[in-house]
Amino acid sequence: MRIQVTGPMAERYEEILSAKALDFLTALDDEFAGRRVALLDTRRARRARYALGDLPGFLPETAAIREDPTWRVAPAAPGLVDRRVEITGPTERKMTINALNSGAKVWLADLEDATAPTWHNVIGGQLNLVDAIDRRIDFTTAEGKSYALGDDPATIVVRPRGWHLTEKHITVDGRPISASLVDFGLYFFHCAQRQLDAGGGPYFYLPKLEGHREARLWNDVFRFAQQYVGIPQGTIRATTLIETITAAFEMEEILYELREHSAGLNAGRWDYIFSTIKNFGHRPDFVLPDRADVTMTVPFMRAYTELLVRTCHKRGAHAIGGMAAFIPSREAEANEVALAKVRADKEREAGDGFDGSWVAHPGLVPVCRAVFDSVLGDRPNQLDRQREDVSVTADDLLAVDRTPGQVTEAGLRANIAVALRYFDAWLGGAGAVAIFNLMEDAATAEIARCQVWQWIQHGTALADGGVVTAELVQSIVEHELAALRAERPAADHERLARAAAVFEQHALDEDLPAFFTTGAYAHHLVSPSPIIAG
Repeated sequence: MRIQVTGPMAERYEEILSAKALDFLTALDDEFAGRRVALLDTRRARRARYALGDLPGFLPETAAIREDPTWRVAPAAPGLVDRRVEITGPTERKMTINALNSGAKVWLADLEDATAPTWHNVIGGQLNLVDAIDRRIDFTTAEGKSYALGDDPATIVVRPRGWHLTEKHITVDGRPISASLVDFGLYFFHCAQRQLDAGGGPYFYLPKLEGHREARLWNDVFRFAQQYVGIPQGTIRATTLIETITAAFEMEEILYELREHSAGLNAGRWDYIFSTIKNFGHRPDFVLPDRADVTMTVPFMRAYTELLVRTCHKRGAHAIGGMAAFIPSREAEANEVALAKVRADKEREAGDGFDGSWVAHPGLVPVCRAVFDSVLGDRPNQLDRQREDVSVTADDLLAVDRTPGQVTEAGLRANIAVALRYFDAWLGGAGAVAIFNLMEDAATAEIARCQVWQWIQHGTALADGGVVTAELVQSIVEHELAALRAERPAADHERLARAAAVFEQHALDEDLPAFFTTGAYAHHLVSPSPIIAG
């Protein structure tokens, strides 16, 4: 058999990994694997050019698309007309129920940055999605607390893993298959008709695209998949995350490539910062201050979000705002301060013309909803706000050197502390982790380790004295590890050591790895004793 499942089988896995579903994955791989590899080669070549001094800009060869005023994306599909508040989170069973019951209009069922891609999470998440659509999902804790689906669940929008990742537990002709095609293919095969029967459709969020040719590949995947299972072309809807600096220059082209399937764009703020550091961290004029200072009001982030709203509404597409990562706490005073910041962030987005925004915790849904209710009223969105006042140049998008703030020892220590704690949790199978009252995921961990790398490369001066060196970083790592070992049982210490190794490999090497997830997945999350299944 050409396709093999090398991950261990568990209860009900055969429902997801059926022979017909695996045939569909094989067909997707046959059709698109080569193009995916070619596009990843293009990514590497572009990054190499940036290392030699090139900078991105708006593409002259696609100017006709940007200048053509006539084209629009497809109209909003059922369940995606009103998106004023969206909640994100992994497809773990209890979190699935809580997200669907949260009062949000949309749940981003995250198979990507909020999910550590263990084999159990990959297949168990698919089972939870099937059960949620069939309304047979429930959960009872060891303490006896029960969770069940309510009467008005959020619309499910699935985020598959990015094009750069593979699923090593499924191979075709001995090669690991694209993780994007696995996540998309299994959900689509099992749930597309289920969603149509329920009055919705198969909806997706597309992560980490670096340009319109990658969007074209997704559009061709959608066409192929719809034809394969026999549902009408254009049934799929996809919202693209603009979370790479290169994609910011191709927003209109991305909408154009996906126009028959497009549901809009999202401002993926954390990955966007990560992408900026990753691509230009070698340049002294792109050194960013402490992560806490890189807010959505700094010039280069402001330019990016304003252009996103202008672009979307010009083409009839929804513009969805960025993540509020705060986790409500029981400390009333701290909670009040944090909620005020969340409210101000959402008021800025609603005032700028966004049609909705993201939260990471059910406790933030009422805050976000109240802000957008006050702006939208009974209207489902504000697509009529064309933002013709917005004019953004390439220089505006690249104005990183105009970011105010400082690099401090506290900021350095915070990055190391967050990265170590996140890597430890990720190695243990958790992709969305509460750390210091914030919901951290792979994107925020990427910022943390990339900033440390950038500051080391430039010998960045600390506002409180001294400079960032590899030796200073290693001493802080040892201090943090000692504190974590003191907090944790001895059984956790080996994993903490592996977390430190992941950090050092991805923050202290001379060459910055593009993603920590690729190497860490291959070395730590792939099942060591695979079982071949049909």
